[in-house]
Amino acid sequence: MDDFTAEMFASGRNFDSPESSSQRPNNDHNDDNDNQPEPKAESSSQKTGLRGGFAAIRQKASLQDRLVEKLLQQVIPTDSDDQTEVHFAGDEQSATHTERPNFNITTMSYNFRRFNARIGVVFKFQARVERILSWKRASHTLSLLAVYSFVCLDPYLLFVLPVAILLFGVFIPAFLARHPAPPKGTLSSEQNVGYSPQGPPLAPAATVKPVKELSKDFFRNMRDLQNCMDDFSRGHDQVVALLVPVTNFSDEALSSALFLFLTAGGIFMTIAAQILPWRFIFLLGGWVIVGMGHPHVARLIAAAHRDRLQPQEAKARSWLDNWISSDVILDSSPETREVEIFELQRKTSGGGEWEPWLFSPSPYDPLSQPRIAGERPRGTRFFEDVMPPEAWEWSEKKWALDLWSREWVEERIITGVEVETEGERWVYDIWDERDERTGVVDVPINDKGKQKATPKPSWEENEDGSGRRGDWRRRRWVRLVKRKAAPVQPS
Repeated sequence: MDDFTAEMFASGRNFDSPESSSQRPNNDHNDDNDNQPEPKAESSSQKTGLRGGFAAIRQKASLQDRLVEKLLQQVIPTDSDDQTEVHFAGDEQSATHTERPNFNITTMSYNFRRFNARIGVVFKFQARVERILSWKRASHTLSLLAVYSFVCLDPYLLFVLPVAILLFGVFIPAFLARHPAPPKGTLSSEQNVGYSPQGPPLAPAATVKPVKELSKDFFRNMRDLQNCMDDFSRGHDQVVALLVPVTNFSDEALSSALFLFLTAGGIFMTIAAQILPWRFIFLLGGWVIVGMGHPHVARLIAAAHRDRLQPQEAKARSWLDNWISSDVILDSSPETREVEIFELQRKTSGGGEWEPWLFSPSPYDPLSQPRIAGERPRGTRFFEDVMPPEAWEWSEKKWALDLWSREWVEERIITGVEVETEGERWVYDIWDERDERTGVVDVPINDKGKQKATPKPSWEENEDGSGRRGDWRRRRWVRLVKRKAAPVQPS
């Protein structure tokens, strides 16, 4: 298909829509002119030579980006598809965060070019810090240690440090850039006139500008960014390999021993933190850390570690493993719990026989919430359908009848029931004559013309002595479960 058909397929808009041309961002302009309006497109007759070839290649790349962008929009889910956002009162200011654009190849390429053109200042700062810490110039490193020493001895100077950095690192160099000294080789320098900041500015103000694309600085930033990503990946892998195995309890004995040491250290620091001379500790620690970066000191430390410490590492590790295996005792058996189920039976309306109803997790006593609300009990009709809780499995093969029926009744403070302490250990509902009433019932009246109070069900066992019971009875079955081991997830 031609370029016009491919562009229409990629954009998904009508070719005569004015919005398709006005809303399309120009991501290919120079980074130095981010706020300038988009220049008008040149005609094909003006695009000649090398510039015309670059423009044609860029136009084809933009068309391919739009095609791939439309395909990725169908594949990559948005944030709203896999998570539900919860809005709270007063979150109106954070509405801009939810309106951030989704992944887009054109936007990604444009933002990367802008980022790479501006990240050079970070790499320059990183290079200067590395030069100071590696003792490239001993005077600079000693100056840093002197400032660090003053801050350690008098921590209140820490609040003066940002002001000093702004004055000596920003304002004074900017002023000297506007009022430079006479260059060498001129008459003023040969006559030793000296530097004088008086008079009008002699040079333009120094500004920070992004580097131009396809320049040496642009590719230098790409090189530094590539190396920085590699350093971060290597450091991340080393930290994960060093810390994760001893903290994720993959080796429970080792992680438990480390947890014990950290707990003891935390208790000790809670007591002794106010006694330790923190100023001298930080002062000495800073000098030691910076001093270890000196090339001569680094060679001495490497030789001492190779000759003296490395042979003792195996002995120390062996002693630690022996101490862990002998003193750290772990539970070998899985955790076990007792689960319960209540067998409910209901009295038939005709002959008064008990009919098996279902197995329920609640006793469905007369004062339970489902009973008062008139709801039916919930459960399963067969014993075999009772399943263990999630992440647990049966530890015993069969259910056991709870012979101490009075205990679980008293623990739940259940009233209005009759407890059977022998036999099958049923717990019956006490019969209430109000349940038998239907239609119009004559209410007994005493001598004073008031209604007699109807006796309510009592806590005692069959207090009325009539032998009549309610419509429901239940008994408790118990069974042990053990925690199921989680399957090992493949890495």
